[in-house]
Amino acid sequence: MNRTEIIPLYELPSSDTRPEQAADAHGGGGDDVADGRQAEASRKRALILLGSSISQLPIWGFSMSYGVFQEYYMNNWTLDGSRDVTGIIGTTSNGVLYLSMPFLFAAFTRRWARQRQTAAVAGAVLASASLGLSSLSSHVWHLVATQGVFAALGCALVYSPTTLSLGEWFSAATASNVVGSVMPFLARALLENYGFRTAMRIWAAVALGTSLLSIALIPTHSTIIAGSSANSGEARRRRNIPWHFLRHHNFYIYSIAIILQSAGYGIPQSYLPTYAREVTRLSETSATLLLTVFNVPGILASSLFGYLSDNRYFPLSATTVTAISALCSSLAAFLLWGLTSKGSLVLLIVFSGTFGFFAGGYSATWGGIINELESEAAHWNEAVDAGMLYGLLNGARGVGYVSGGLMSVPLLKAGSGISIGEFGYASTYGPLILFTGLSSVFGGWGILWKWTPSLRRLL
Repeated sequence: MNRTEIIPLYELPSSDTRPEQAADAHGGGGDDVADGRQAEASRKRALILLGSSISQLPIWGFSMSYGVFQEYYMNNWTLDGSRDVTGIIGTTSNGVLYLSMPFLFAAFTRRWARQRQTAAVAGAVLASASLGLSSLSSHVWHLVATQGVFAALGCALVYSPTTLSLGEWFSAATASNVVGSVMPFLARALLENYGFRTAMRIWAAVALGTSLLSIALIPTHSTIIAGSSANSGEARRRRNIPWHFLRHHNFYIYSIAIILQSAGYGIPQSYLPTYAREVTRLSETSATLLLTVFNVPGILASSLFGYLSDNRYFPLSATTVTAISALCSSLAAFLLWGLTSKGSLVLLIVFSGTFGFFAGGYSATWGGIINELESEAAHWNEAVDAGMLYGLLNGARGVGYVSGGLMSVPLLKAGSGISIGEFGYASTYGPLILFTGLSSVFGGWGILWKWTPSLRRLL
């Protein structure tokens, strides 16, 4: 998951009205009161931004650093069941998060706006309890259930309400990848110093504390709370979602592309550290560094691909921008990851940065996709809900993550008969590398739809 997407938000005027404001309208002390209100608003916004930054750690920290846990499981396996199954935990975690978003965003936008903080607290407790229970695991399926499913559901319950509330205070916010650069080393330190079971209990406590702090710092805007119960007729009209876009091919073309791209995107996040240790024989520190290099470029990538998708002076179609991201990330997998050999730290770092940049920026192209779908709706004089479109695209990404994770296990088994050779293609991970490259390039297949009339007639 790329957690560096630029989240579109909007700012609402404050509806807070104090008695002294009415008095100041008649003169006397107006400037002092206005300055006080401005200072208070600035302080509140600063605390909200702080809460947003803190929330990234418990929500995305585990999934963004899961490759470290995967490597630890492979080298220190003590549970019942096949250790290869642990490869699906990271992708399942991301998949559950994204699959939950369409439903949770729809639920907490208006109908359950008053219950946002309650739901977020419940999510924090669920995520922390699940991570803590994972330390008691005796079979591999316990890890899949606690870390991959229930902890992810808890994180989704924290993420969705707090993101909606944040959007009521600010016009734009960026989910930074600082967590992705720091958390792998934190996870490594916990595992090396305390072992898996104690490390998970410590992380559960950290996740609970930081979640509750961030929830307390991000209040729901009073205008939205008041509006959620104001006019029931208007609320019913708002809940009537137009589904006309389901009749058009473009929605399915882009959804399939997102599923395919996401299926390959989660593979390096889960397997890069293990690959670095087993195939290229790198140190644990170097293997952990690869995840940091993988995550950090997404900050710039989100801005660049978002700019390309919405550039008034040098317009590119949504299919073109997605194709750039897909093709370049595919080439990185085929030409860099596949050709690494023993001791190839530099080449693996180049792959991590290149693939992390181009694949990580893929979700930033969704703004252009939504604009294109809105233009299509306008052409047919149809209504469209951009928020619902965005939620469904996230759902497609969740399907891709889960599918890629499930595919990784048989792909690893298929490569297990291959003796460790000079290059990545000749290793156990050869089928995974090919799958990553192929699924990535098909993430840009929408451009074939645009350029090939015969394909459009067929579909």
